[in-house]
Amino acid sequence: MPSLPAVPALPSHMSFFTRLDENERVSGRIALGLEYRGTAYQGWQRLNHGPSLQASLEAALSRIAQAPIEVMCSGRTDSGVHATRQIVHFDTTSARTLKAWVMGTNVNLPRDMSVRWARVMPHDFHARFSSLARRYRYVIVNQPMPPALDAEHMTWHRHPLDEKRMHEAAQSLIGEHDFSGYRAAGCQSSTPWRHVHFVEVTRVGPLVVIDIQANAFLHHMVRNIAGVLIAVGDGRREVSRASDLLEGRDRTLSEATAPAHGLHFVDVYYDPRFELPAEPLGPAGLYFSGEWTGQRTLPASNYQRPVYRGEPAGHLSSPGRV
Repeated sequence: MPSLPAVPALPSHMSFFTRLDENERVSGRIALGLEYRGTAYQGWQRLNHGPSLQASLEAALSRIAQAPIEVMCSGRTDSGVHATRQIVHFDTTSARTLKAWVMGTNVNLPRDMSVRWARVMPHDFHARFSSLARRYRYVIVNQPMPPALDAEHMTWHRHPLDEKRMHEAAQSLIGEHDFSGYRAAGCQSSTPWRHVHFVEVTRVGPLVVIDIQANAFLHHMVRNIAGVLIAVGDGRREVSRASDLLEGRDRTLSEATAPAHGLHFVDVYYDPRFELPAEPLGPAGLYFSGEWTGQRTLPASNYQRPVYRGEPAGHLSSPGRV
């Protein structure tokens, strides 16, 4: 894998009120930044038997384009999982202004989905195959009584959690490993190998946040990791539990999968040449906790050769679902 360029310095702030171009009509390959609440959906992927985020977005875009639109996403989230920075792209011959692609689409979307921005992209950009890393945050509200306002956006755990023990346990997951012990039984990925770049467990008041980035994830991988770390944090398991399950490669011996509603897809890392907007990491309660964006230096990996300056994708056939 070629060495990656240093990430350029990012602005210390971003204007949330930058005017969208309402004069120039654009077509071709368009990228969108999307956020959504996944509670009411059966996941990202278009389905015949239930509501999906993909179908809702494509229907809204098709109304604006007055032609069928099919979108590609950076990562397929599972049922009930939220996103603060999902990147999608689509190709169209319908010329519309950026303002129309954003605000017009939002008018036609349900209230639990929102397009944040739109950009015209070169044709070698692909929301899924150009991505170099994906980042998730699992949010736990750790207090004796259940939350009323944020019950659908975080997982409640009533027993005290030791975030330092959780963080210590999580460090054994960093690097290139066979994550068979953390994949769902129905995971369809051709390989269980993934490269975790970092895992951090921190506390922000009553919130305990598991922050993890990797080149890609297996189905339910983050939620299974969260389930193990919660058991370590409340004292049911030893710190060595995370590494023992990693080495054992047997999912049937692990803790229960953590609930979907605590999981948030918060960032996707691309080659800086694509110049996608920098945004604060979510979810909303964590916007101002100190980190603006998740673009950190990526370690080299034997298990992914991403589309990078025109190079072909490697043998990781799918980024997976979490």
